[in-house]
Parts: sequence; structure tokens; C-alpha cells
Amino acid sequence: MKVLIVCKEIIPVTHYGGVQRDVWYLGKEMVKMGHEVSFLVLEGSKCDFGQVLPLDMKRKVAEQIPDSVDIVNYHYSPDYVEETPKPYLVSVHGNRYDYREFDLNSNFISKNHALRYGSEVYVYNGMDWNDYSVVDLSAKRDYFHFLGKAAWRIKNVKGAIDTIKKTKGERLKVMGGYRLNLKMGMRFTLSHRISFHGMVGGLQKDKLLNHSKGLLLPVRWHEPFGLAVIESLYFGCPVFATPYGSLPELVNPEVGFLSNKMSELVDALESSNRYFPGTCHDYAREMFNSRKMAQSYLELFERILAGETLNRQRPKLRPDYSERFLDWIEE
Repeated sequence: MKVLIVCKEIIPVTHYGGVQRDVWYLGKEMVKMGHEVSFLVLEGSKCDFGQVLPLDMKRKVAEQIPDSVDIVNYHYSPDYVEETPKPYLVSVHGNRYDYREFDLNSNFISKNHALRYGSEVYVYNGMDWNDYSVVDLSAKRDYFHFLGKAAWRIKNVKGAIDTIKKTKGERLKVMGGYRLNLKMGMRFTLSHRISFHGMVGGLQKDKLLNHSKGLLLPVRWHEPFGLAVIESLYFGCPVFATPYGSLPELVNPEVGFLSNKMSELVDALESSNRYFPGTCHDYAREMFNSRKMAQSYLELFERILAGETLNRQRPKLRPDYSERFLDWIEE
């Protein structure tokens, strides 16, 4: 099968990334499985396993599709997508709070993500774990970590910091934020128990995860999926988070604890030794790998190429999921 992956990003990812990491591992795995993959991506991209074509955002993307491909996989929702001259799939990665409709051939990245838009079509993200550093399950673990864009209020880094400060003496390393944050209303964190590491990726991120007791992620939105969750689990870190979006799907009682109450998360953090790094690692490696992701995408491609429409009606936001900022109980 000749697959064109379209993404309005530069690949490969240089720091943390999200969608770039997904499409890179998806394409790489499909090539391993014998398929031909090319990318239509922003100028500056490069790839050693597939052809790279420059995406011109000033032109209709449908006009830039080569005739040689069998199917197109968009990883954003372009205008005039219905003019695509080849069969196509639109992969939705984020949340949208208006009532615009998605294309009939859209898929989402978790069961809850699909449900919130009236769909049942989803594929979990999966990583090529061979690209990551060696996991040391016997390493000394003496702090927790936050991993995400701390400037986004919905990621609730303030809640994570306040939760750690309520514990008897636990420490938190914030990956994805800085001690001084002007975007959060001149927030400056003084506590010596909180350290900030900026936007980290690669070996630096892996090293920090290898010595962490767990991920603290008290998000205040419906998390579509959460690469931070599966990466943390892979490095043996249980997850302590709020029960929103995909998190109840990804985090079972053997690998973490979910609550929107600070006091309950404090108690869970202080008894984190009940979780086993090996259990977390094995779970992530088995459930969220790039081979499973690629196999699921290929099944959707085959359905589309056979003339099937993935959704019976155009997905759009369900009114009961229109709340953007979810409860966080500080008690």
C-alpha cells in the first residue's frame, strides 16, 4: 500500500512534540511492515525511510496530493478536504469546542475522545520504544514529575505544585515549564521542593523519567490521549492524575490512581511504593507500541479503500462535553 501522511509540522520532532512523534512512528512502522510511506509536511522536514514533500499552507492541500499514492492520512482537519483526489482518513488529535462537523472518515485517539464527538472510531497512539533510552527499573527514584505544557491552564501545573507542597516532603520536577511564568499571571514558584527543567526531550527527558517515582498530572480538561502518560509508564512511573478524558482508559489501578481531589492525590503520592515500576513498564510496552498503532491504522485504510464510510454521521461535539475547564477540588 502507498500511504501519504499529511501533517502541518516539521519532522522529525526536535524536543517533545506530539503529533510529529505519532506520525513519525506510524510511518516508520508501516515501512517495516512492507508499505511505502511518504510525508507531505512543512519545509525543513527530513526522513530516512520515506519521501518528504513540502506542504504549502497557502494552497489547498487537496491540490498537492500526488497521483501515485493509494490513500491519504491527514493529521489535522484541512479546509476543502472533500476535494482530495484519493481515498483519505482524517486523524483528529486535539479537542475542539465549537459545533463544526468533522469529516465522515475521521478517527480519534481514544475511546473517550471519539465518544465526545459522537464517534466510535479511534486508534491509540503508540511509540517505537526502541527509540528510547534503556529503562532502569532498579534505579533510585526520589521525586515525582510533571510533563506537559505548563503554560496551558488546563494542564494545571499549579495544582501539581500545590499537591506536592501538601505532602510531607515529596519533590516535583516540572518538565515543560519555567519557575517564572508570565503567561500564568506573573507566577513565580519559590518552593525549593519544586524544580523546573523547561521544554525537555530526548536523553534529558529519559534520564529524568528513569529516576521518577511517578507522573503527577492533575489536568482540568478531557485529555484526548496523553503521550506523557504512556512515556512515564514506560519508564516505570505510575500515574497520579484526574479522571478526565482518556485517563480512565489508560490508567488502571495497577499502574496509577485518579482523583480530582487534591487530598486524595496527596495520600496516593505518599503511598506510591505500592506500585511496581516493572508492571508500569510492561503495560506501556505491550499496550501502546507503534506496531499496534500501525496495524489499527491499516485496518481503517483497508475499510476506506473497500468503499466503507467509517462514521454513519459526521462527528461533532456533544453538548454534554462542552465544558472546557473541569473541576479541581483543593481540600
